Amino acid sequence: MTDDQTLRARTDALAQALEIAGERLDKATVARVQQAVDGVRERLALGVDHTVVALAGGTGSGKSSLFNKISRLTFADVGIKRPTTARVTACSWDDGAEALLDWIGVDRERRIVQADELDGEEQLDGLVLLDLPDHDSVEPKHREVVDRILPLVDLLIWVVDPQKYADDALHSGYLRESVGMEASMLVLFNQIDTVPPARRDELHADLDRLLVDDGLTGVPVISVSARTGEGVAQVRELLEEVCERQSVAAGRAAGELDGAARLVLSQLPADVPWQLDAAVARELPALVDATGLDAVAGQTGAAVLNGYGMPEFPPPDRDAVTLARARWLTRAGAALPSGWQRSLAERTQSADVLRTAVFEAVRKVQLDVSGPRHAKALTRLTWVLAGVGVAVALLAGLALGGTPHLASPWPAVLWVVAGVLVLAAVAVAVGSVVARRGLARSRAEGVAGDGREALARVLTDGLGAPTVAVLGEHRRVRELAQSAREVARPGDAGASAPTGAARAASSTGAVQGAAAGSSQG
Repeated sequence: MTDDQTLRARTDALAQALEIAGERLDKATVARVQQAVDGVRERLALGVDHTVVALAGGTGSGKSSLFNKISRLTFADVGIKRPTTARVTACSWDDGAEALLDWIGVDRERRIVQADELDGEEQLDGLVLLDLPDHDSVEPKHREVVDRILPLVDLLIWVVDPQKYADDALHSGYLRESVGMEASMLVLFNQIDTVPPARRDELHADLDRLLVDDGLTGVPVISVSARTGEGVAQVRELLEEVCERQSVAAGRAAGELDGAARLVLSQLPADVPWQLDAAVARELPALVDATGLDAVAGQTGAAVLNGYGMPEFPPPDRDAVTLARARWLTRAGAALPSGWQRSLAERTQSADVLRTAVFEAVRKVQLDVSGPRHAKALTRLTWVLAGVGVAVALLAGLALGGTPHLASPWPAVLWVVAGVLVLAAVAVAVGSVVARRGLARSRAEGVAGDGREALARVLTDGLGAPTVAVLGEHRRVRELAQSAREVARPGDAGASAPTGAARAASSTGAVQGAAAGSSQG
């Protein structure tokens, strides 16, 4: 897969992550990520044949003078006129950058694109150099222009001076927001000619320290002077090597995607410990109590045992159902940011809807209070056996008195028969009671079991399924954001492609390597 294809795949992944997450990310993050997606797509549509380099810095840093030195022209506003304009100046080293400059928003009268003015500059072919307004200008429009342009450039060169290199507006407003873009960044320490040689190392070390404090490591720092020309040739050499590689644009786009993806991931916890079965098991007892299920089950068993009565379910306790739902949302959303918690609450059933579903579910549970199927027959048999036994016993008693006269051993036989019949009646009666009690217990257990299954289904459908969906979307957004940072290449046996920052580092390796010597002094 080519760098262009990889970048498009990463951009699509980030766009899909943004689409799924929607308003569950904060507005600033959505705006930042959408800007990255739109910017990279537009940049890829324009191709990567041009390398856009921007000079940015504060008032008095000497950006325009350096612009003129690097371009070897006198075009950018310098001096007293500089703070009065919010317009961007551009110098293109070929005449095919019109569409790119239109996209960036450079006014046509602020462009140098005439090829005949750039004879002998073939080494910088494809370079588009921008001179941006001062980011710390008193005019708000100046900063608006800078903020709009910065995400569009491929290589950002910050120009600082000995007086204002530690300015908080630069470090807190821009540099600290550029973590992850180090490979597409360069710092020029301008006006170095105004610093005594003995203090240069000290200032250089202090600037390096500030950059590290900003979270930026490995950013090259080159000492230059627009007035004397010191270091300018080195800067031009670095730009020539950058243009030869023609991959800074891809590196910048990769870094932009990486930064946006990291921003998304910063709002998505990696671990959301939650299991559906465990969640249902935790809240089921509360709904059992809220519906009086166990009491109704007991009443059903009693009705079967006693042979009368018809229990029914009362309306579920509103507060108990509300509290059960609240506990569910608290546990399921404990690790989620507020936007995802709101989504979880919106997707799950409300307390009233859940209460209605609970009531309807338990009302469908069958409450069968009928006795054993042969209960009446057994009762009749009991009375028949008992009656016949008593009659036989009476006959045996009369026989003992001689009326009627029965020869031996019939009186004894009658007593035995009477005893057997009475015992049989007792046995049938006891068996009937045992069967009724067993049936009563079975019916009670059935009501309790069926009721729990019905309530578990209500929890699963009303709270569980929406929770699973929201957490699935959360996981999917993380996966897409991760893939926007790092895409596996076919044939790599599971290895990951370099991150955007790593590719940008390789594409600007000459910049960093060449700058290393300068950063020592």
